[in-house]
Amino acid sequence: MSCLTLYKDNDVDFTAVSNLFIDEYMKDANDAQLKVYLYLLRMMNAHLATSVSDIADKFNHTEKDVVRALKYWEKIGLLSLDFDKSRNLVGIHIRDLRAKEQPGNSPGAAPSSFVPMPAAQPAAGQPAADGADSAVESAAVLDKPVYSADQLREFKNRQNTSQLLFIAESYIGKPLTPSEMKTILYFTDVLHFSDDLIDYLLQYCVDRGKKDFKYIEKVALSWAEQGITTPRQAQKASSRYDKNVYAIMNELGKSSAPTPKEAEYIMRWVREYGFSNDIIFEACERTVMATDKNRFEYAERILRSWHEQNVQHKSDICRIDELYQQRKRNNASTAPARQYANRFSQFAQNAYDFDALEQELLSN
Repeated sequence: MSCLTLYKDNDVDFTAVSNLFIDEYMKDANDAQLKVYLYLLRMMNAHLATSVSDIADKFNHTEKDVVRALKYWEKIGLLSLDFDKSRNLVGIHIRDLRAKEQPGNSPGAAPSSFVPMPAAQPAAGQPAADGADSAVESAAVLDKPVYSADQLREFKNRQNTSQLLFIAESYIGKPLTPSEMKTILYFTDVLHFSDDLIDYLLQYCVDRGKKDFKYIEKVALSWAEQGITTPRQAQKASSRYDKNVYAIMNELGKSSAPTPKEAEYIMRWVREYGFSNDIIFEACERTVMATDKNRFEYAERILRSWHEQNVQHKSDICRIDELYQQRKRNNASTAPARQYANRFSQFAQNAYDFDALEQELLSN
């Protein structure tokens, strides 16, 4: 039988998406993050260039939305951003997911391909931008604008605002002040939080006894910097901390959200040292009794010492304490003899005849 020759009318036009992406990463990404990643795959396969502004126009997003999505994928290791000497975004490396999952590979290993990002051209009459890196910096800062009375009035007149403000007042337990309304506007206008995410944000803070809008705003900024845009993402992120971080923060007398450095300390105690909460709480109690300043550093010294001494249970701490007290007692008991020897060993010692001295005293 002769061989068959296969023909096709046209080339198949498609973009391949890894099953690993669908199984492991797609479920946690929001709408904007998915669109940006899939579009980058499409441009990579077609060997086409794109830009932050082009992607924003394509999906009717703001450039900040696009930058936030890029930072999200970079943070979890699916891509990395390349900048030139002027800190302009010039390329994106899309990582090989299979290589990323291999043991021993760092998130920055094995790029699969490169998407060039040409510098955006300024529109007529517009000053030249510093490049996409300016968008990265502005997205990271997320400064809170000073809203005018007219802007606040326009916000209150939006169709869904009244329901959002009612939800906020229900959680806080009082009518919102103009300043607090402007903070809600900031969540929607700058952070681009959905109503559902703001609802969850307020519930999250109130459940922890925090109704102060300064605290609520700090939590919102932390979520924005992590690329969180849905209640599910917020719940997943907060669950990583709730079991340990906030409890340990309270033990150290801290009622605020942890800073990245403080969270780093706590994760080290839990993950690297492998301590359970009862051991960490014991170190925290000793820290609070000892100092009002630099408590994380003080607790770190305690826990590092226990880790080096292979502490695994509270009974091990009792054993270490007993050995320490025994050494102190031994040192205290030998200290006078050493002190006496040191003080007088430099002088010649006289040999006295105490019997003769006694007889001399009795005869006088």
